[in-house]
Amino acid sequence: MRAKPTSSPASALDFLDLGTRAAVDQALSRLVRRSELYRLSRGLYAVPRVSSLTGRQAVSSPDGVARSIARKLGLRILPSPPQASNLLGLSTQVPAKLVYLTDGRSRKVSAGPFTLYFRHAAPRTMTVSGRLAPIVFQALRDLRRNAISETHIARLRRLLKQTDKQDLLKSLHCAPGWMKPILLQIAKPAPEVDHG
Repeated sequence: MRAKPTSSPASALDFLDLGTRAAVDQALSRLVRRSELYRLSRGLYAVPRVSSLTGRQAVSSPDGVARSIARKLGLRILPSPPQASNLLGLSTQVPAKLVYLTDGRSRKVSAGPFTLYFRHAAPRTMTVSGRLAPIVFQALRDLRRNAISETHIARLRRLLKQTDKQDLLKSLHCAPGWMKPILLQIAKPAPEVDHG
């Protein structure tokens, strides 16, 4: 666990190849008592780290915690539209609530210092595939309220790799009508430069 990045807590389920569930739970509890691990919530652990900025114990990022909870519960999750536009640098507003869309039931989960809200989303929302394509879909939903600018489109064109753009095109059938022309603009190939 120490080799993992700070944003990656672990579930007890991650260690079942090392022993029985009872033995794993007992070993993890022992590590918590010795302050070698921090219990974020039942069955979810992180290595305690000290923030170089504050000098206090720092807990994993909320996004890492949300992904770990989703993995533990067998859920798919996506950041909410406002979170997605913030993650992609299209908005500077940080959402007040940590909301994730999920294919599971809606629930509120407390994990360490975080309160996470998982909201059930329509299957069509969750079927967008790829690494960044689902996040782009959510960010565009958020930006639609304030109009999507050429600057937003240019940023996404620079940010996305060719494979991400291909994922956008593969998922066009999942997009509402208003979003399709924007996705096509983002995914179109860059003009070739004539070095002649």
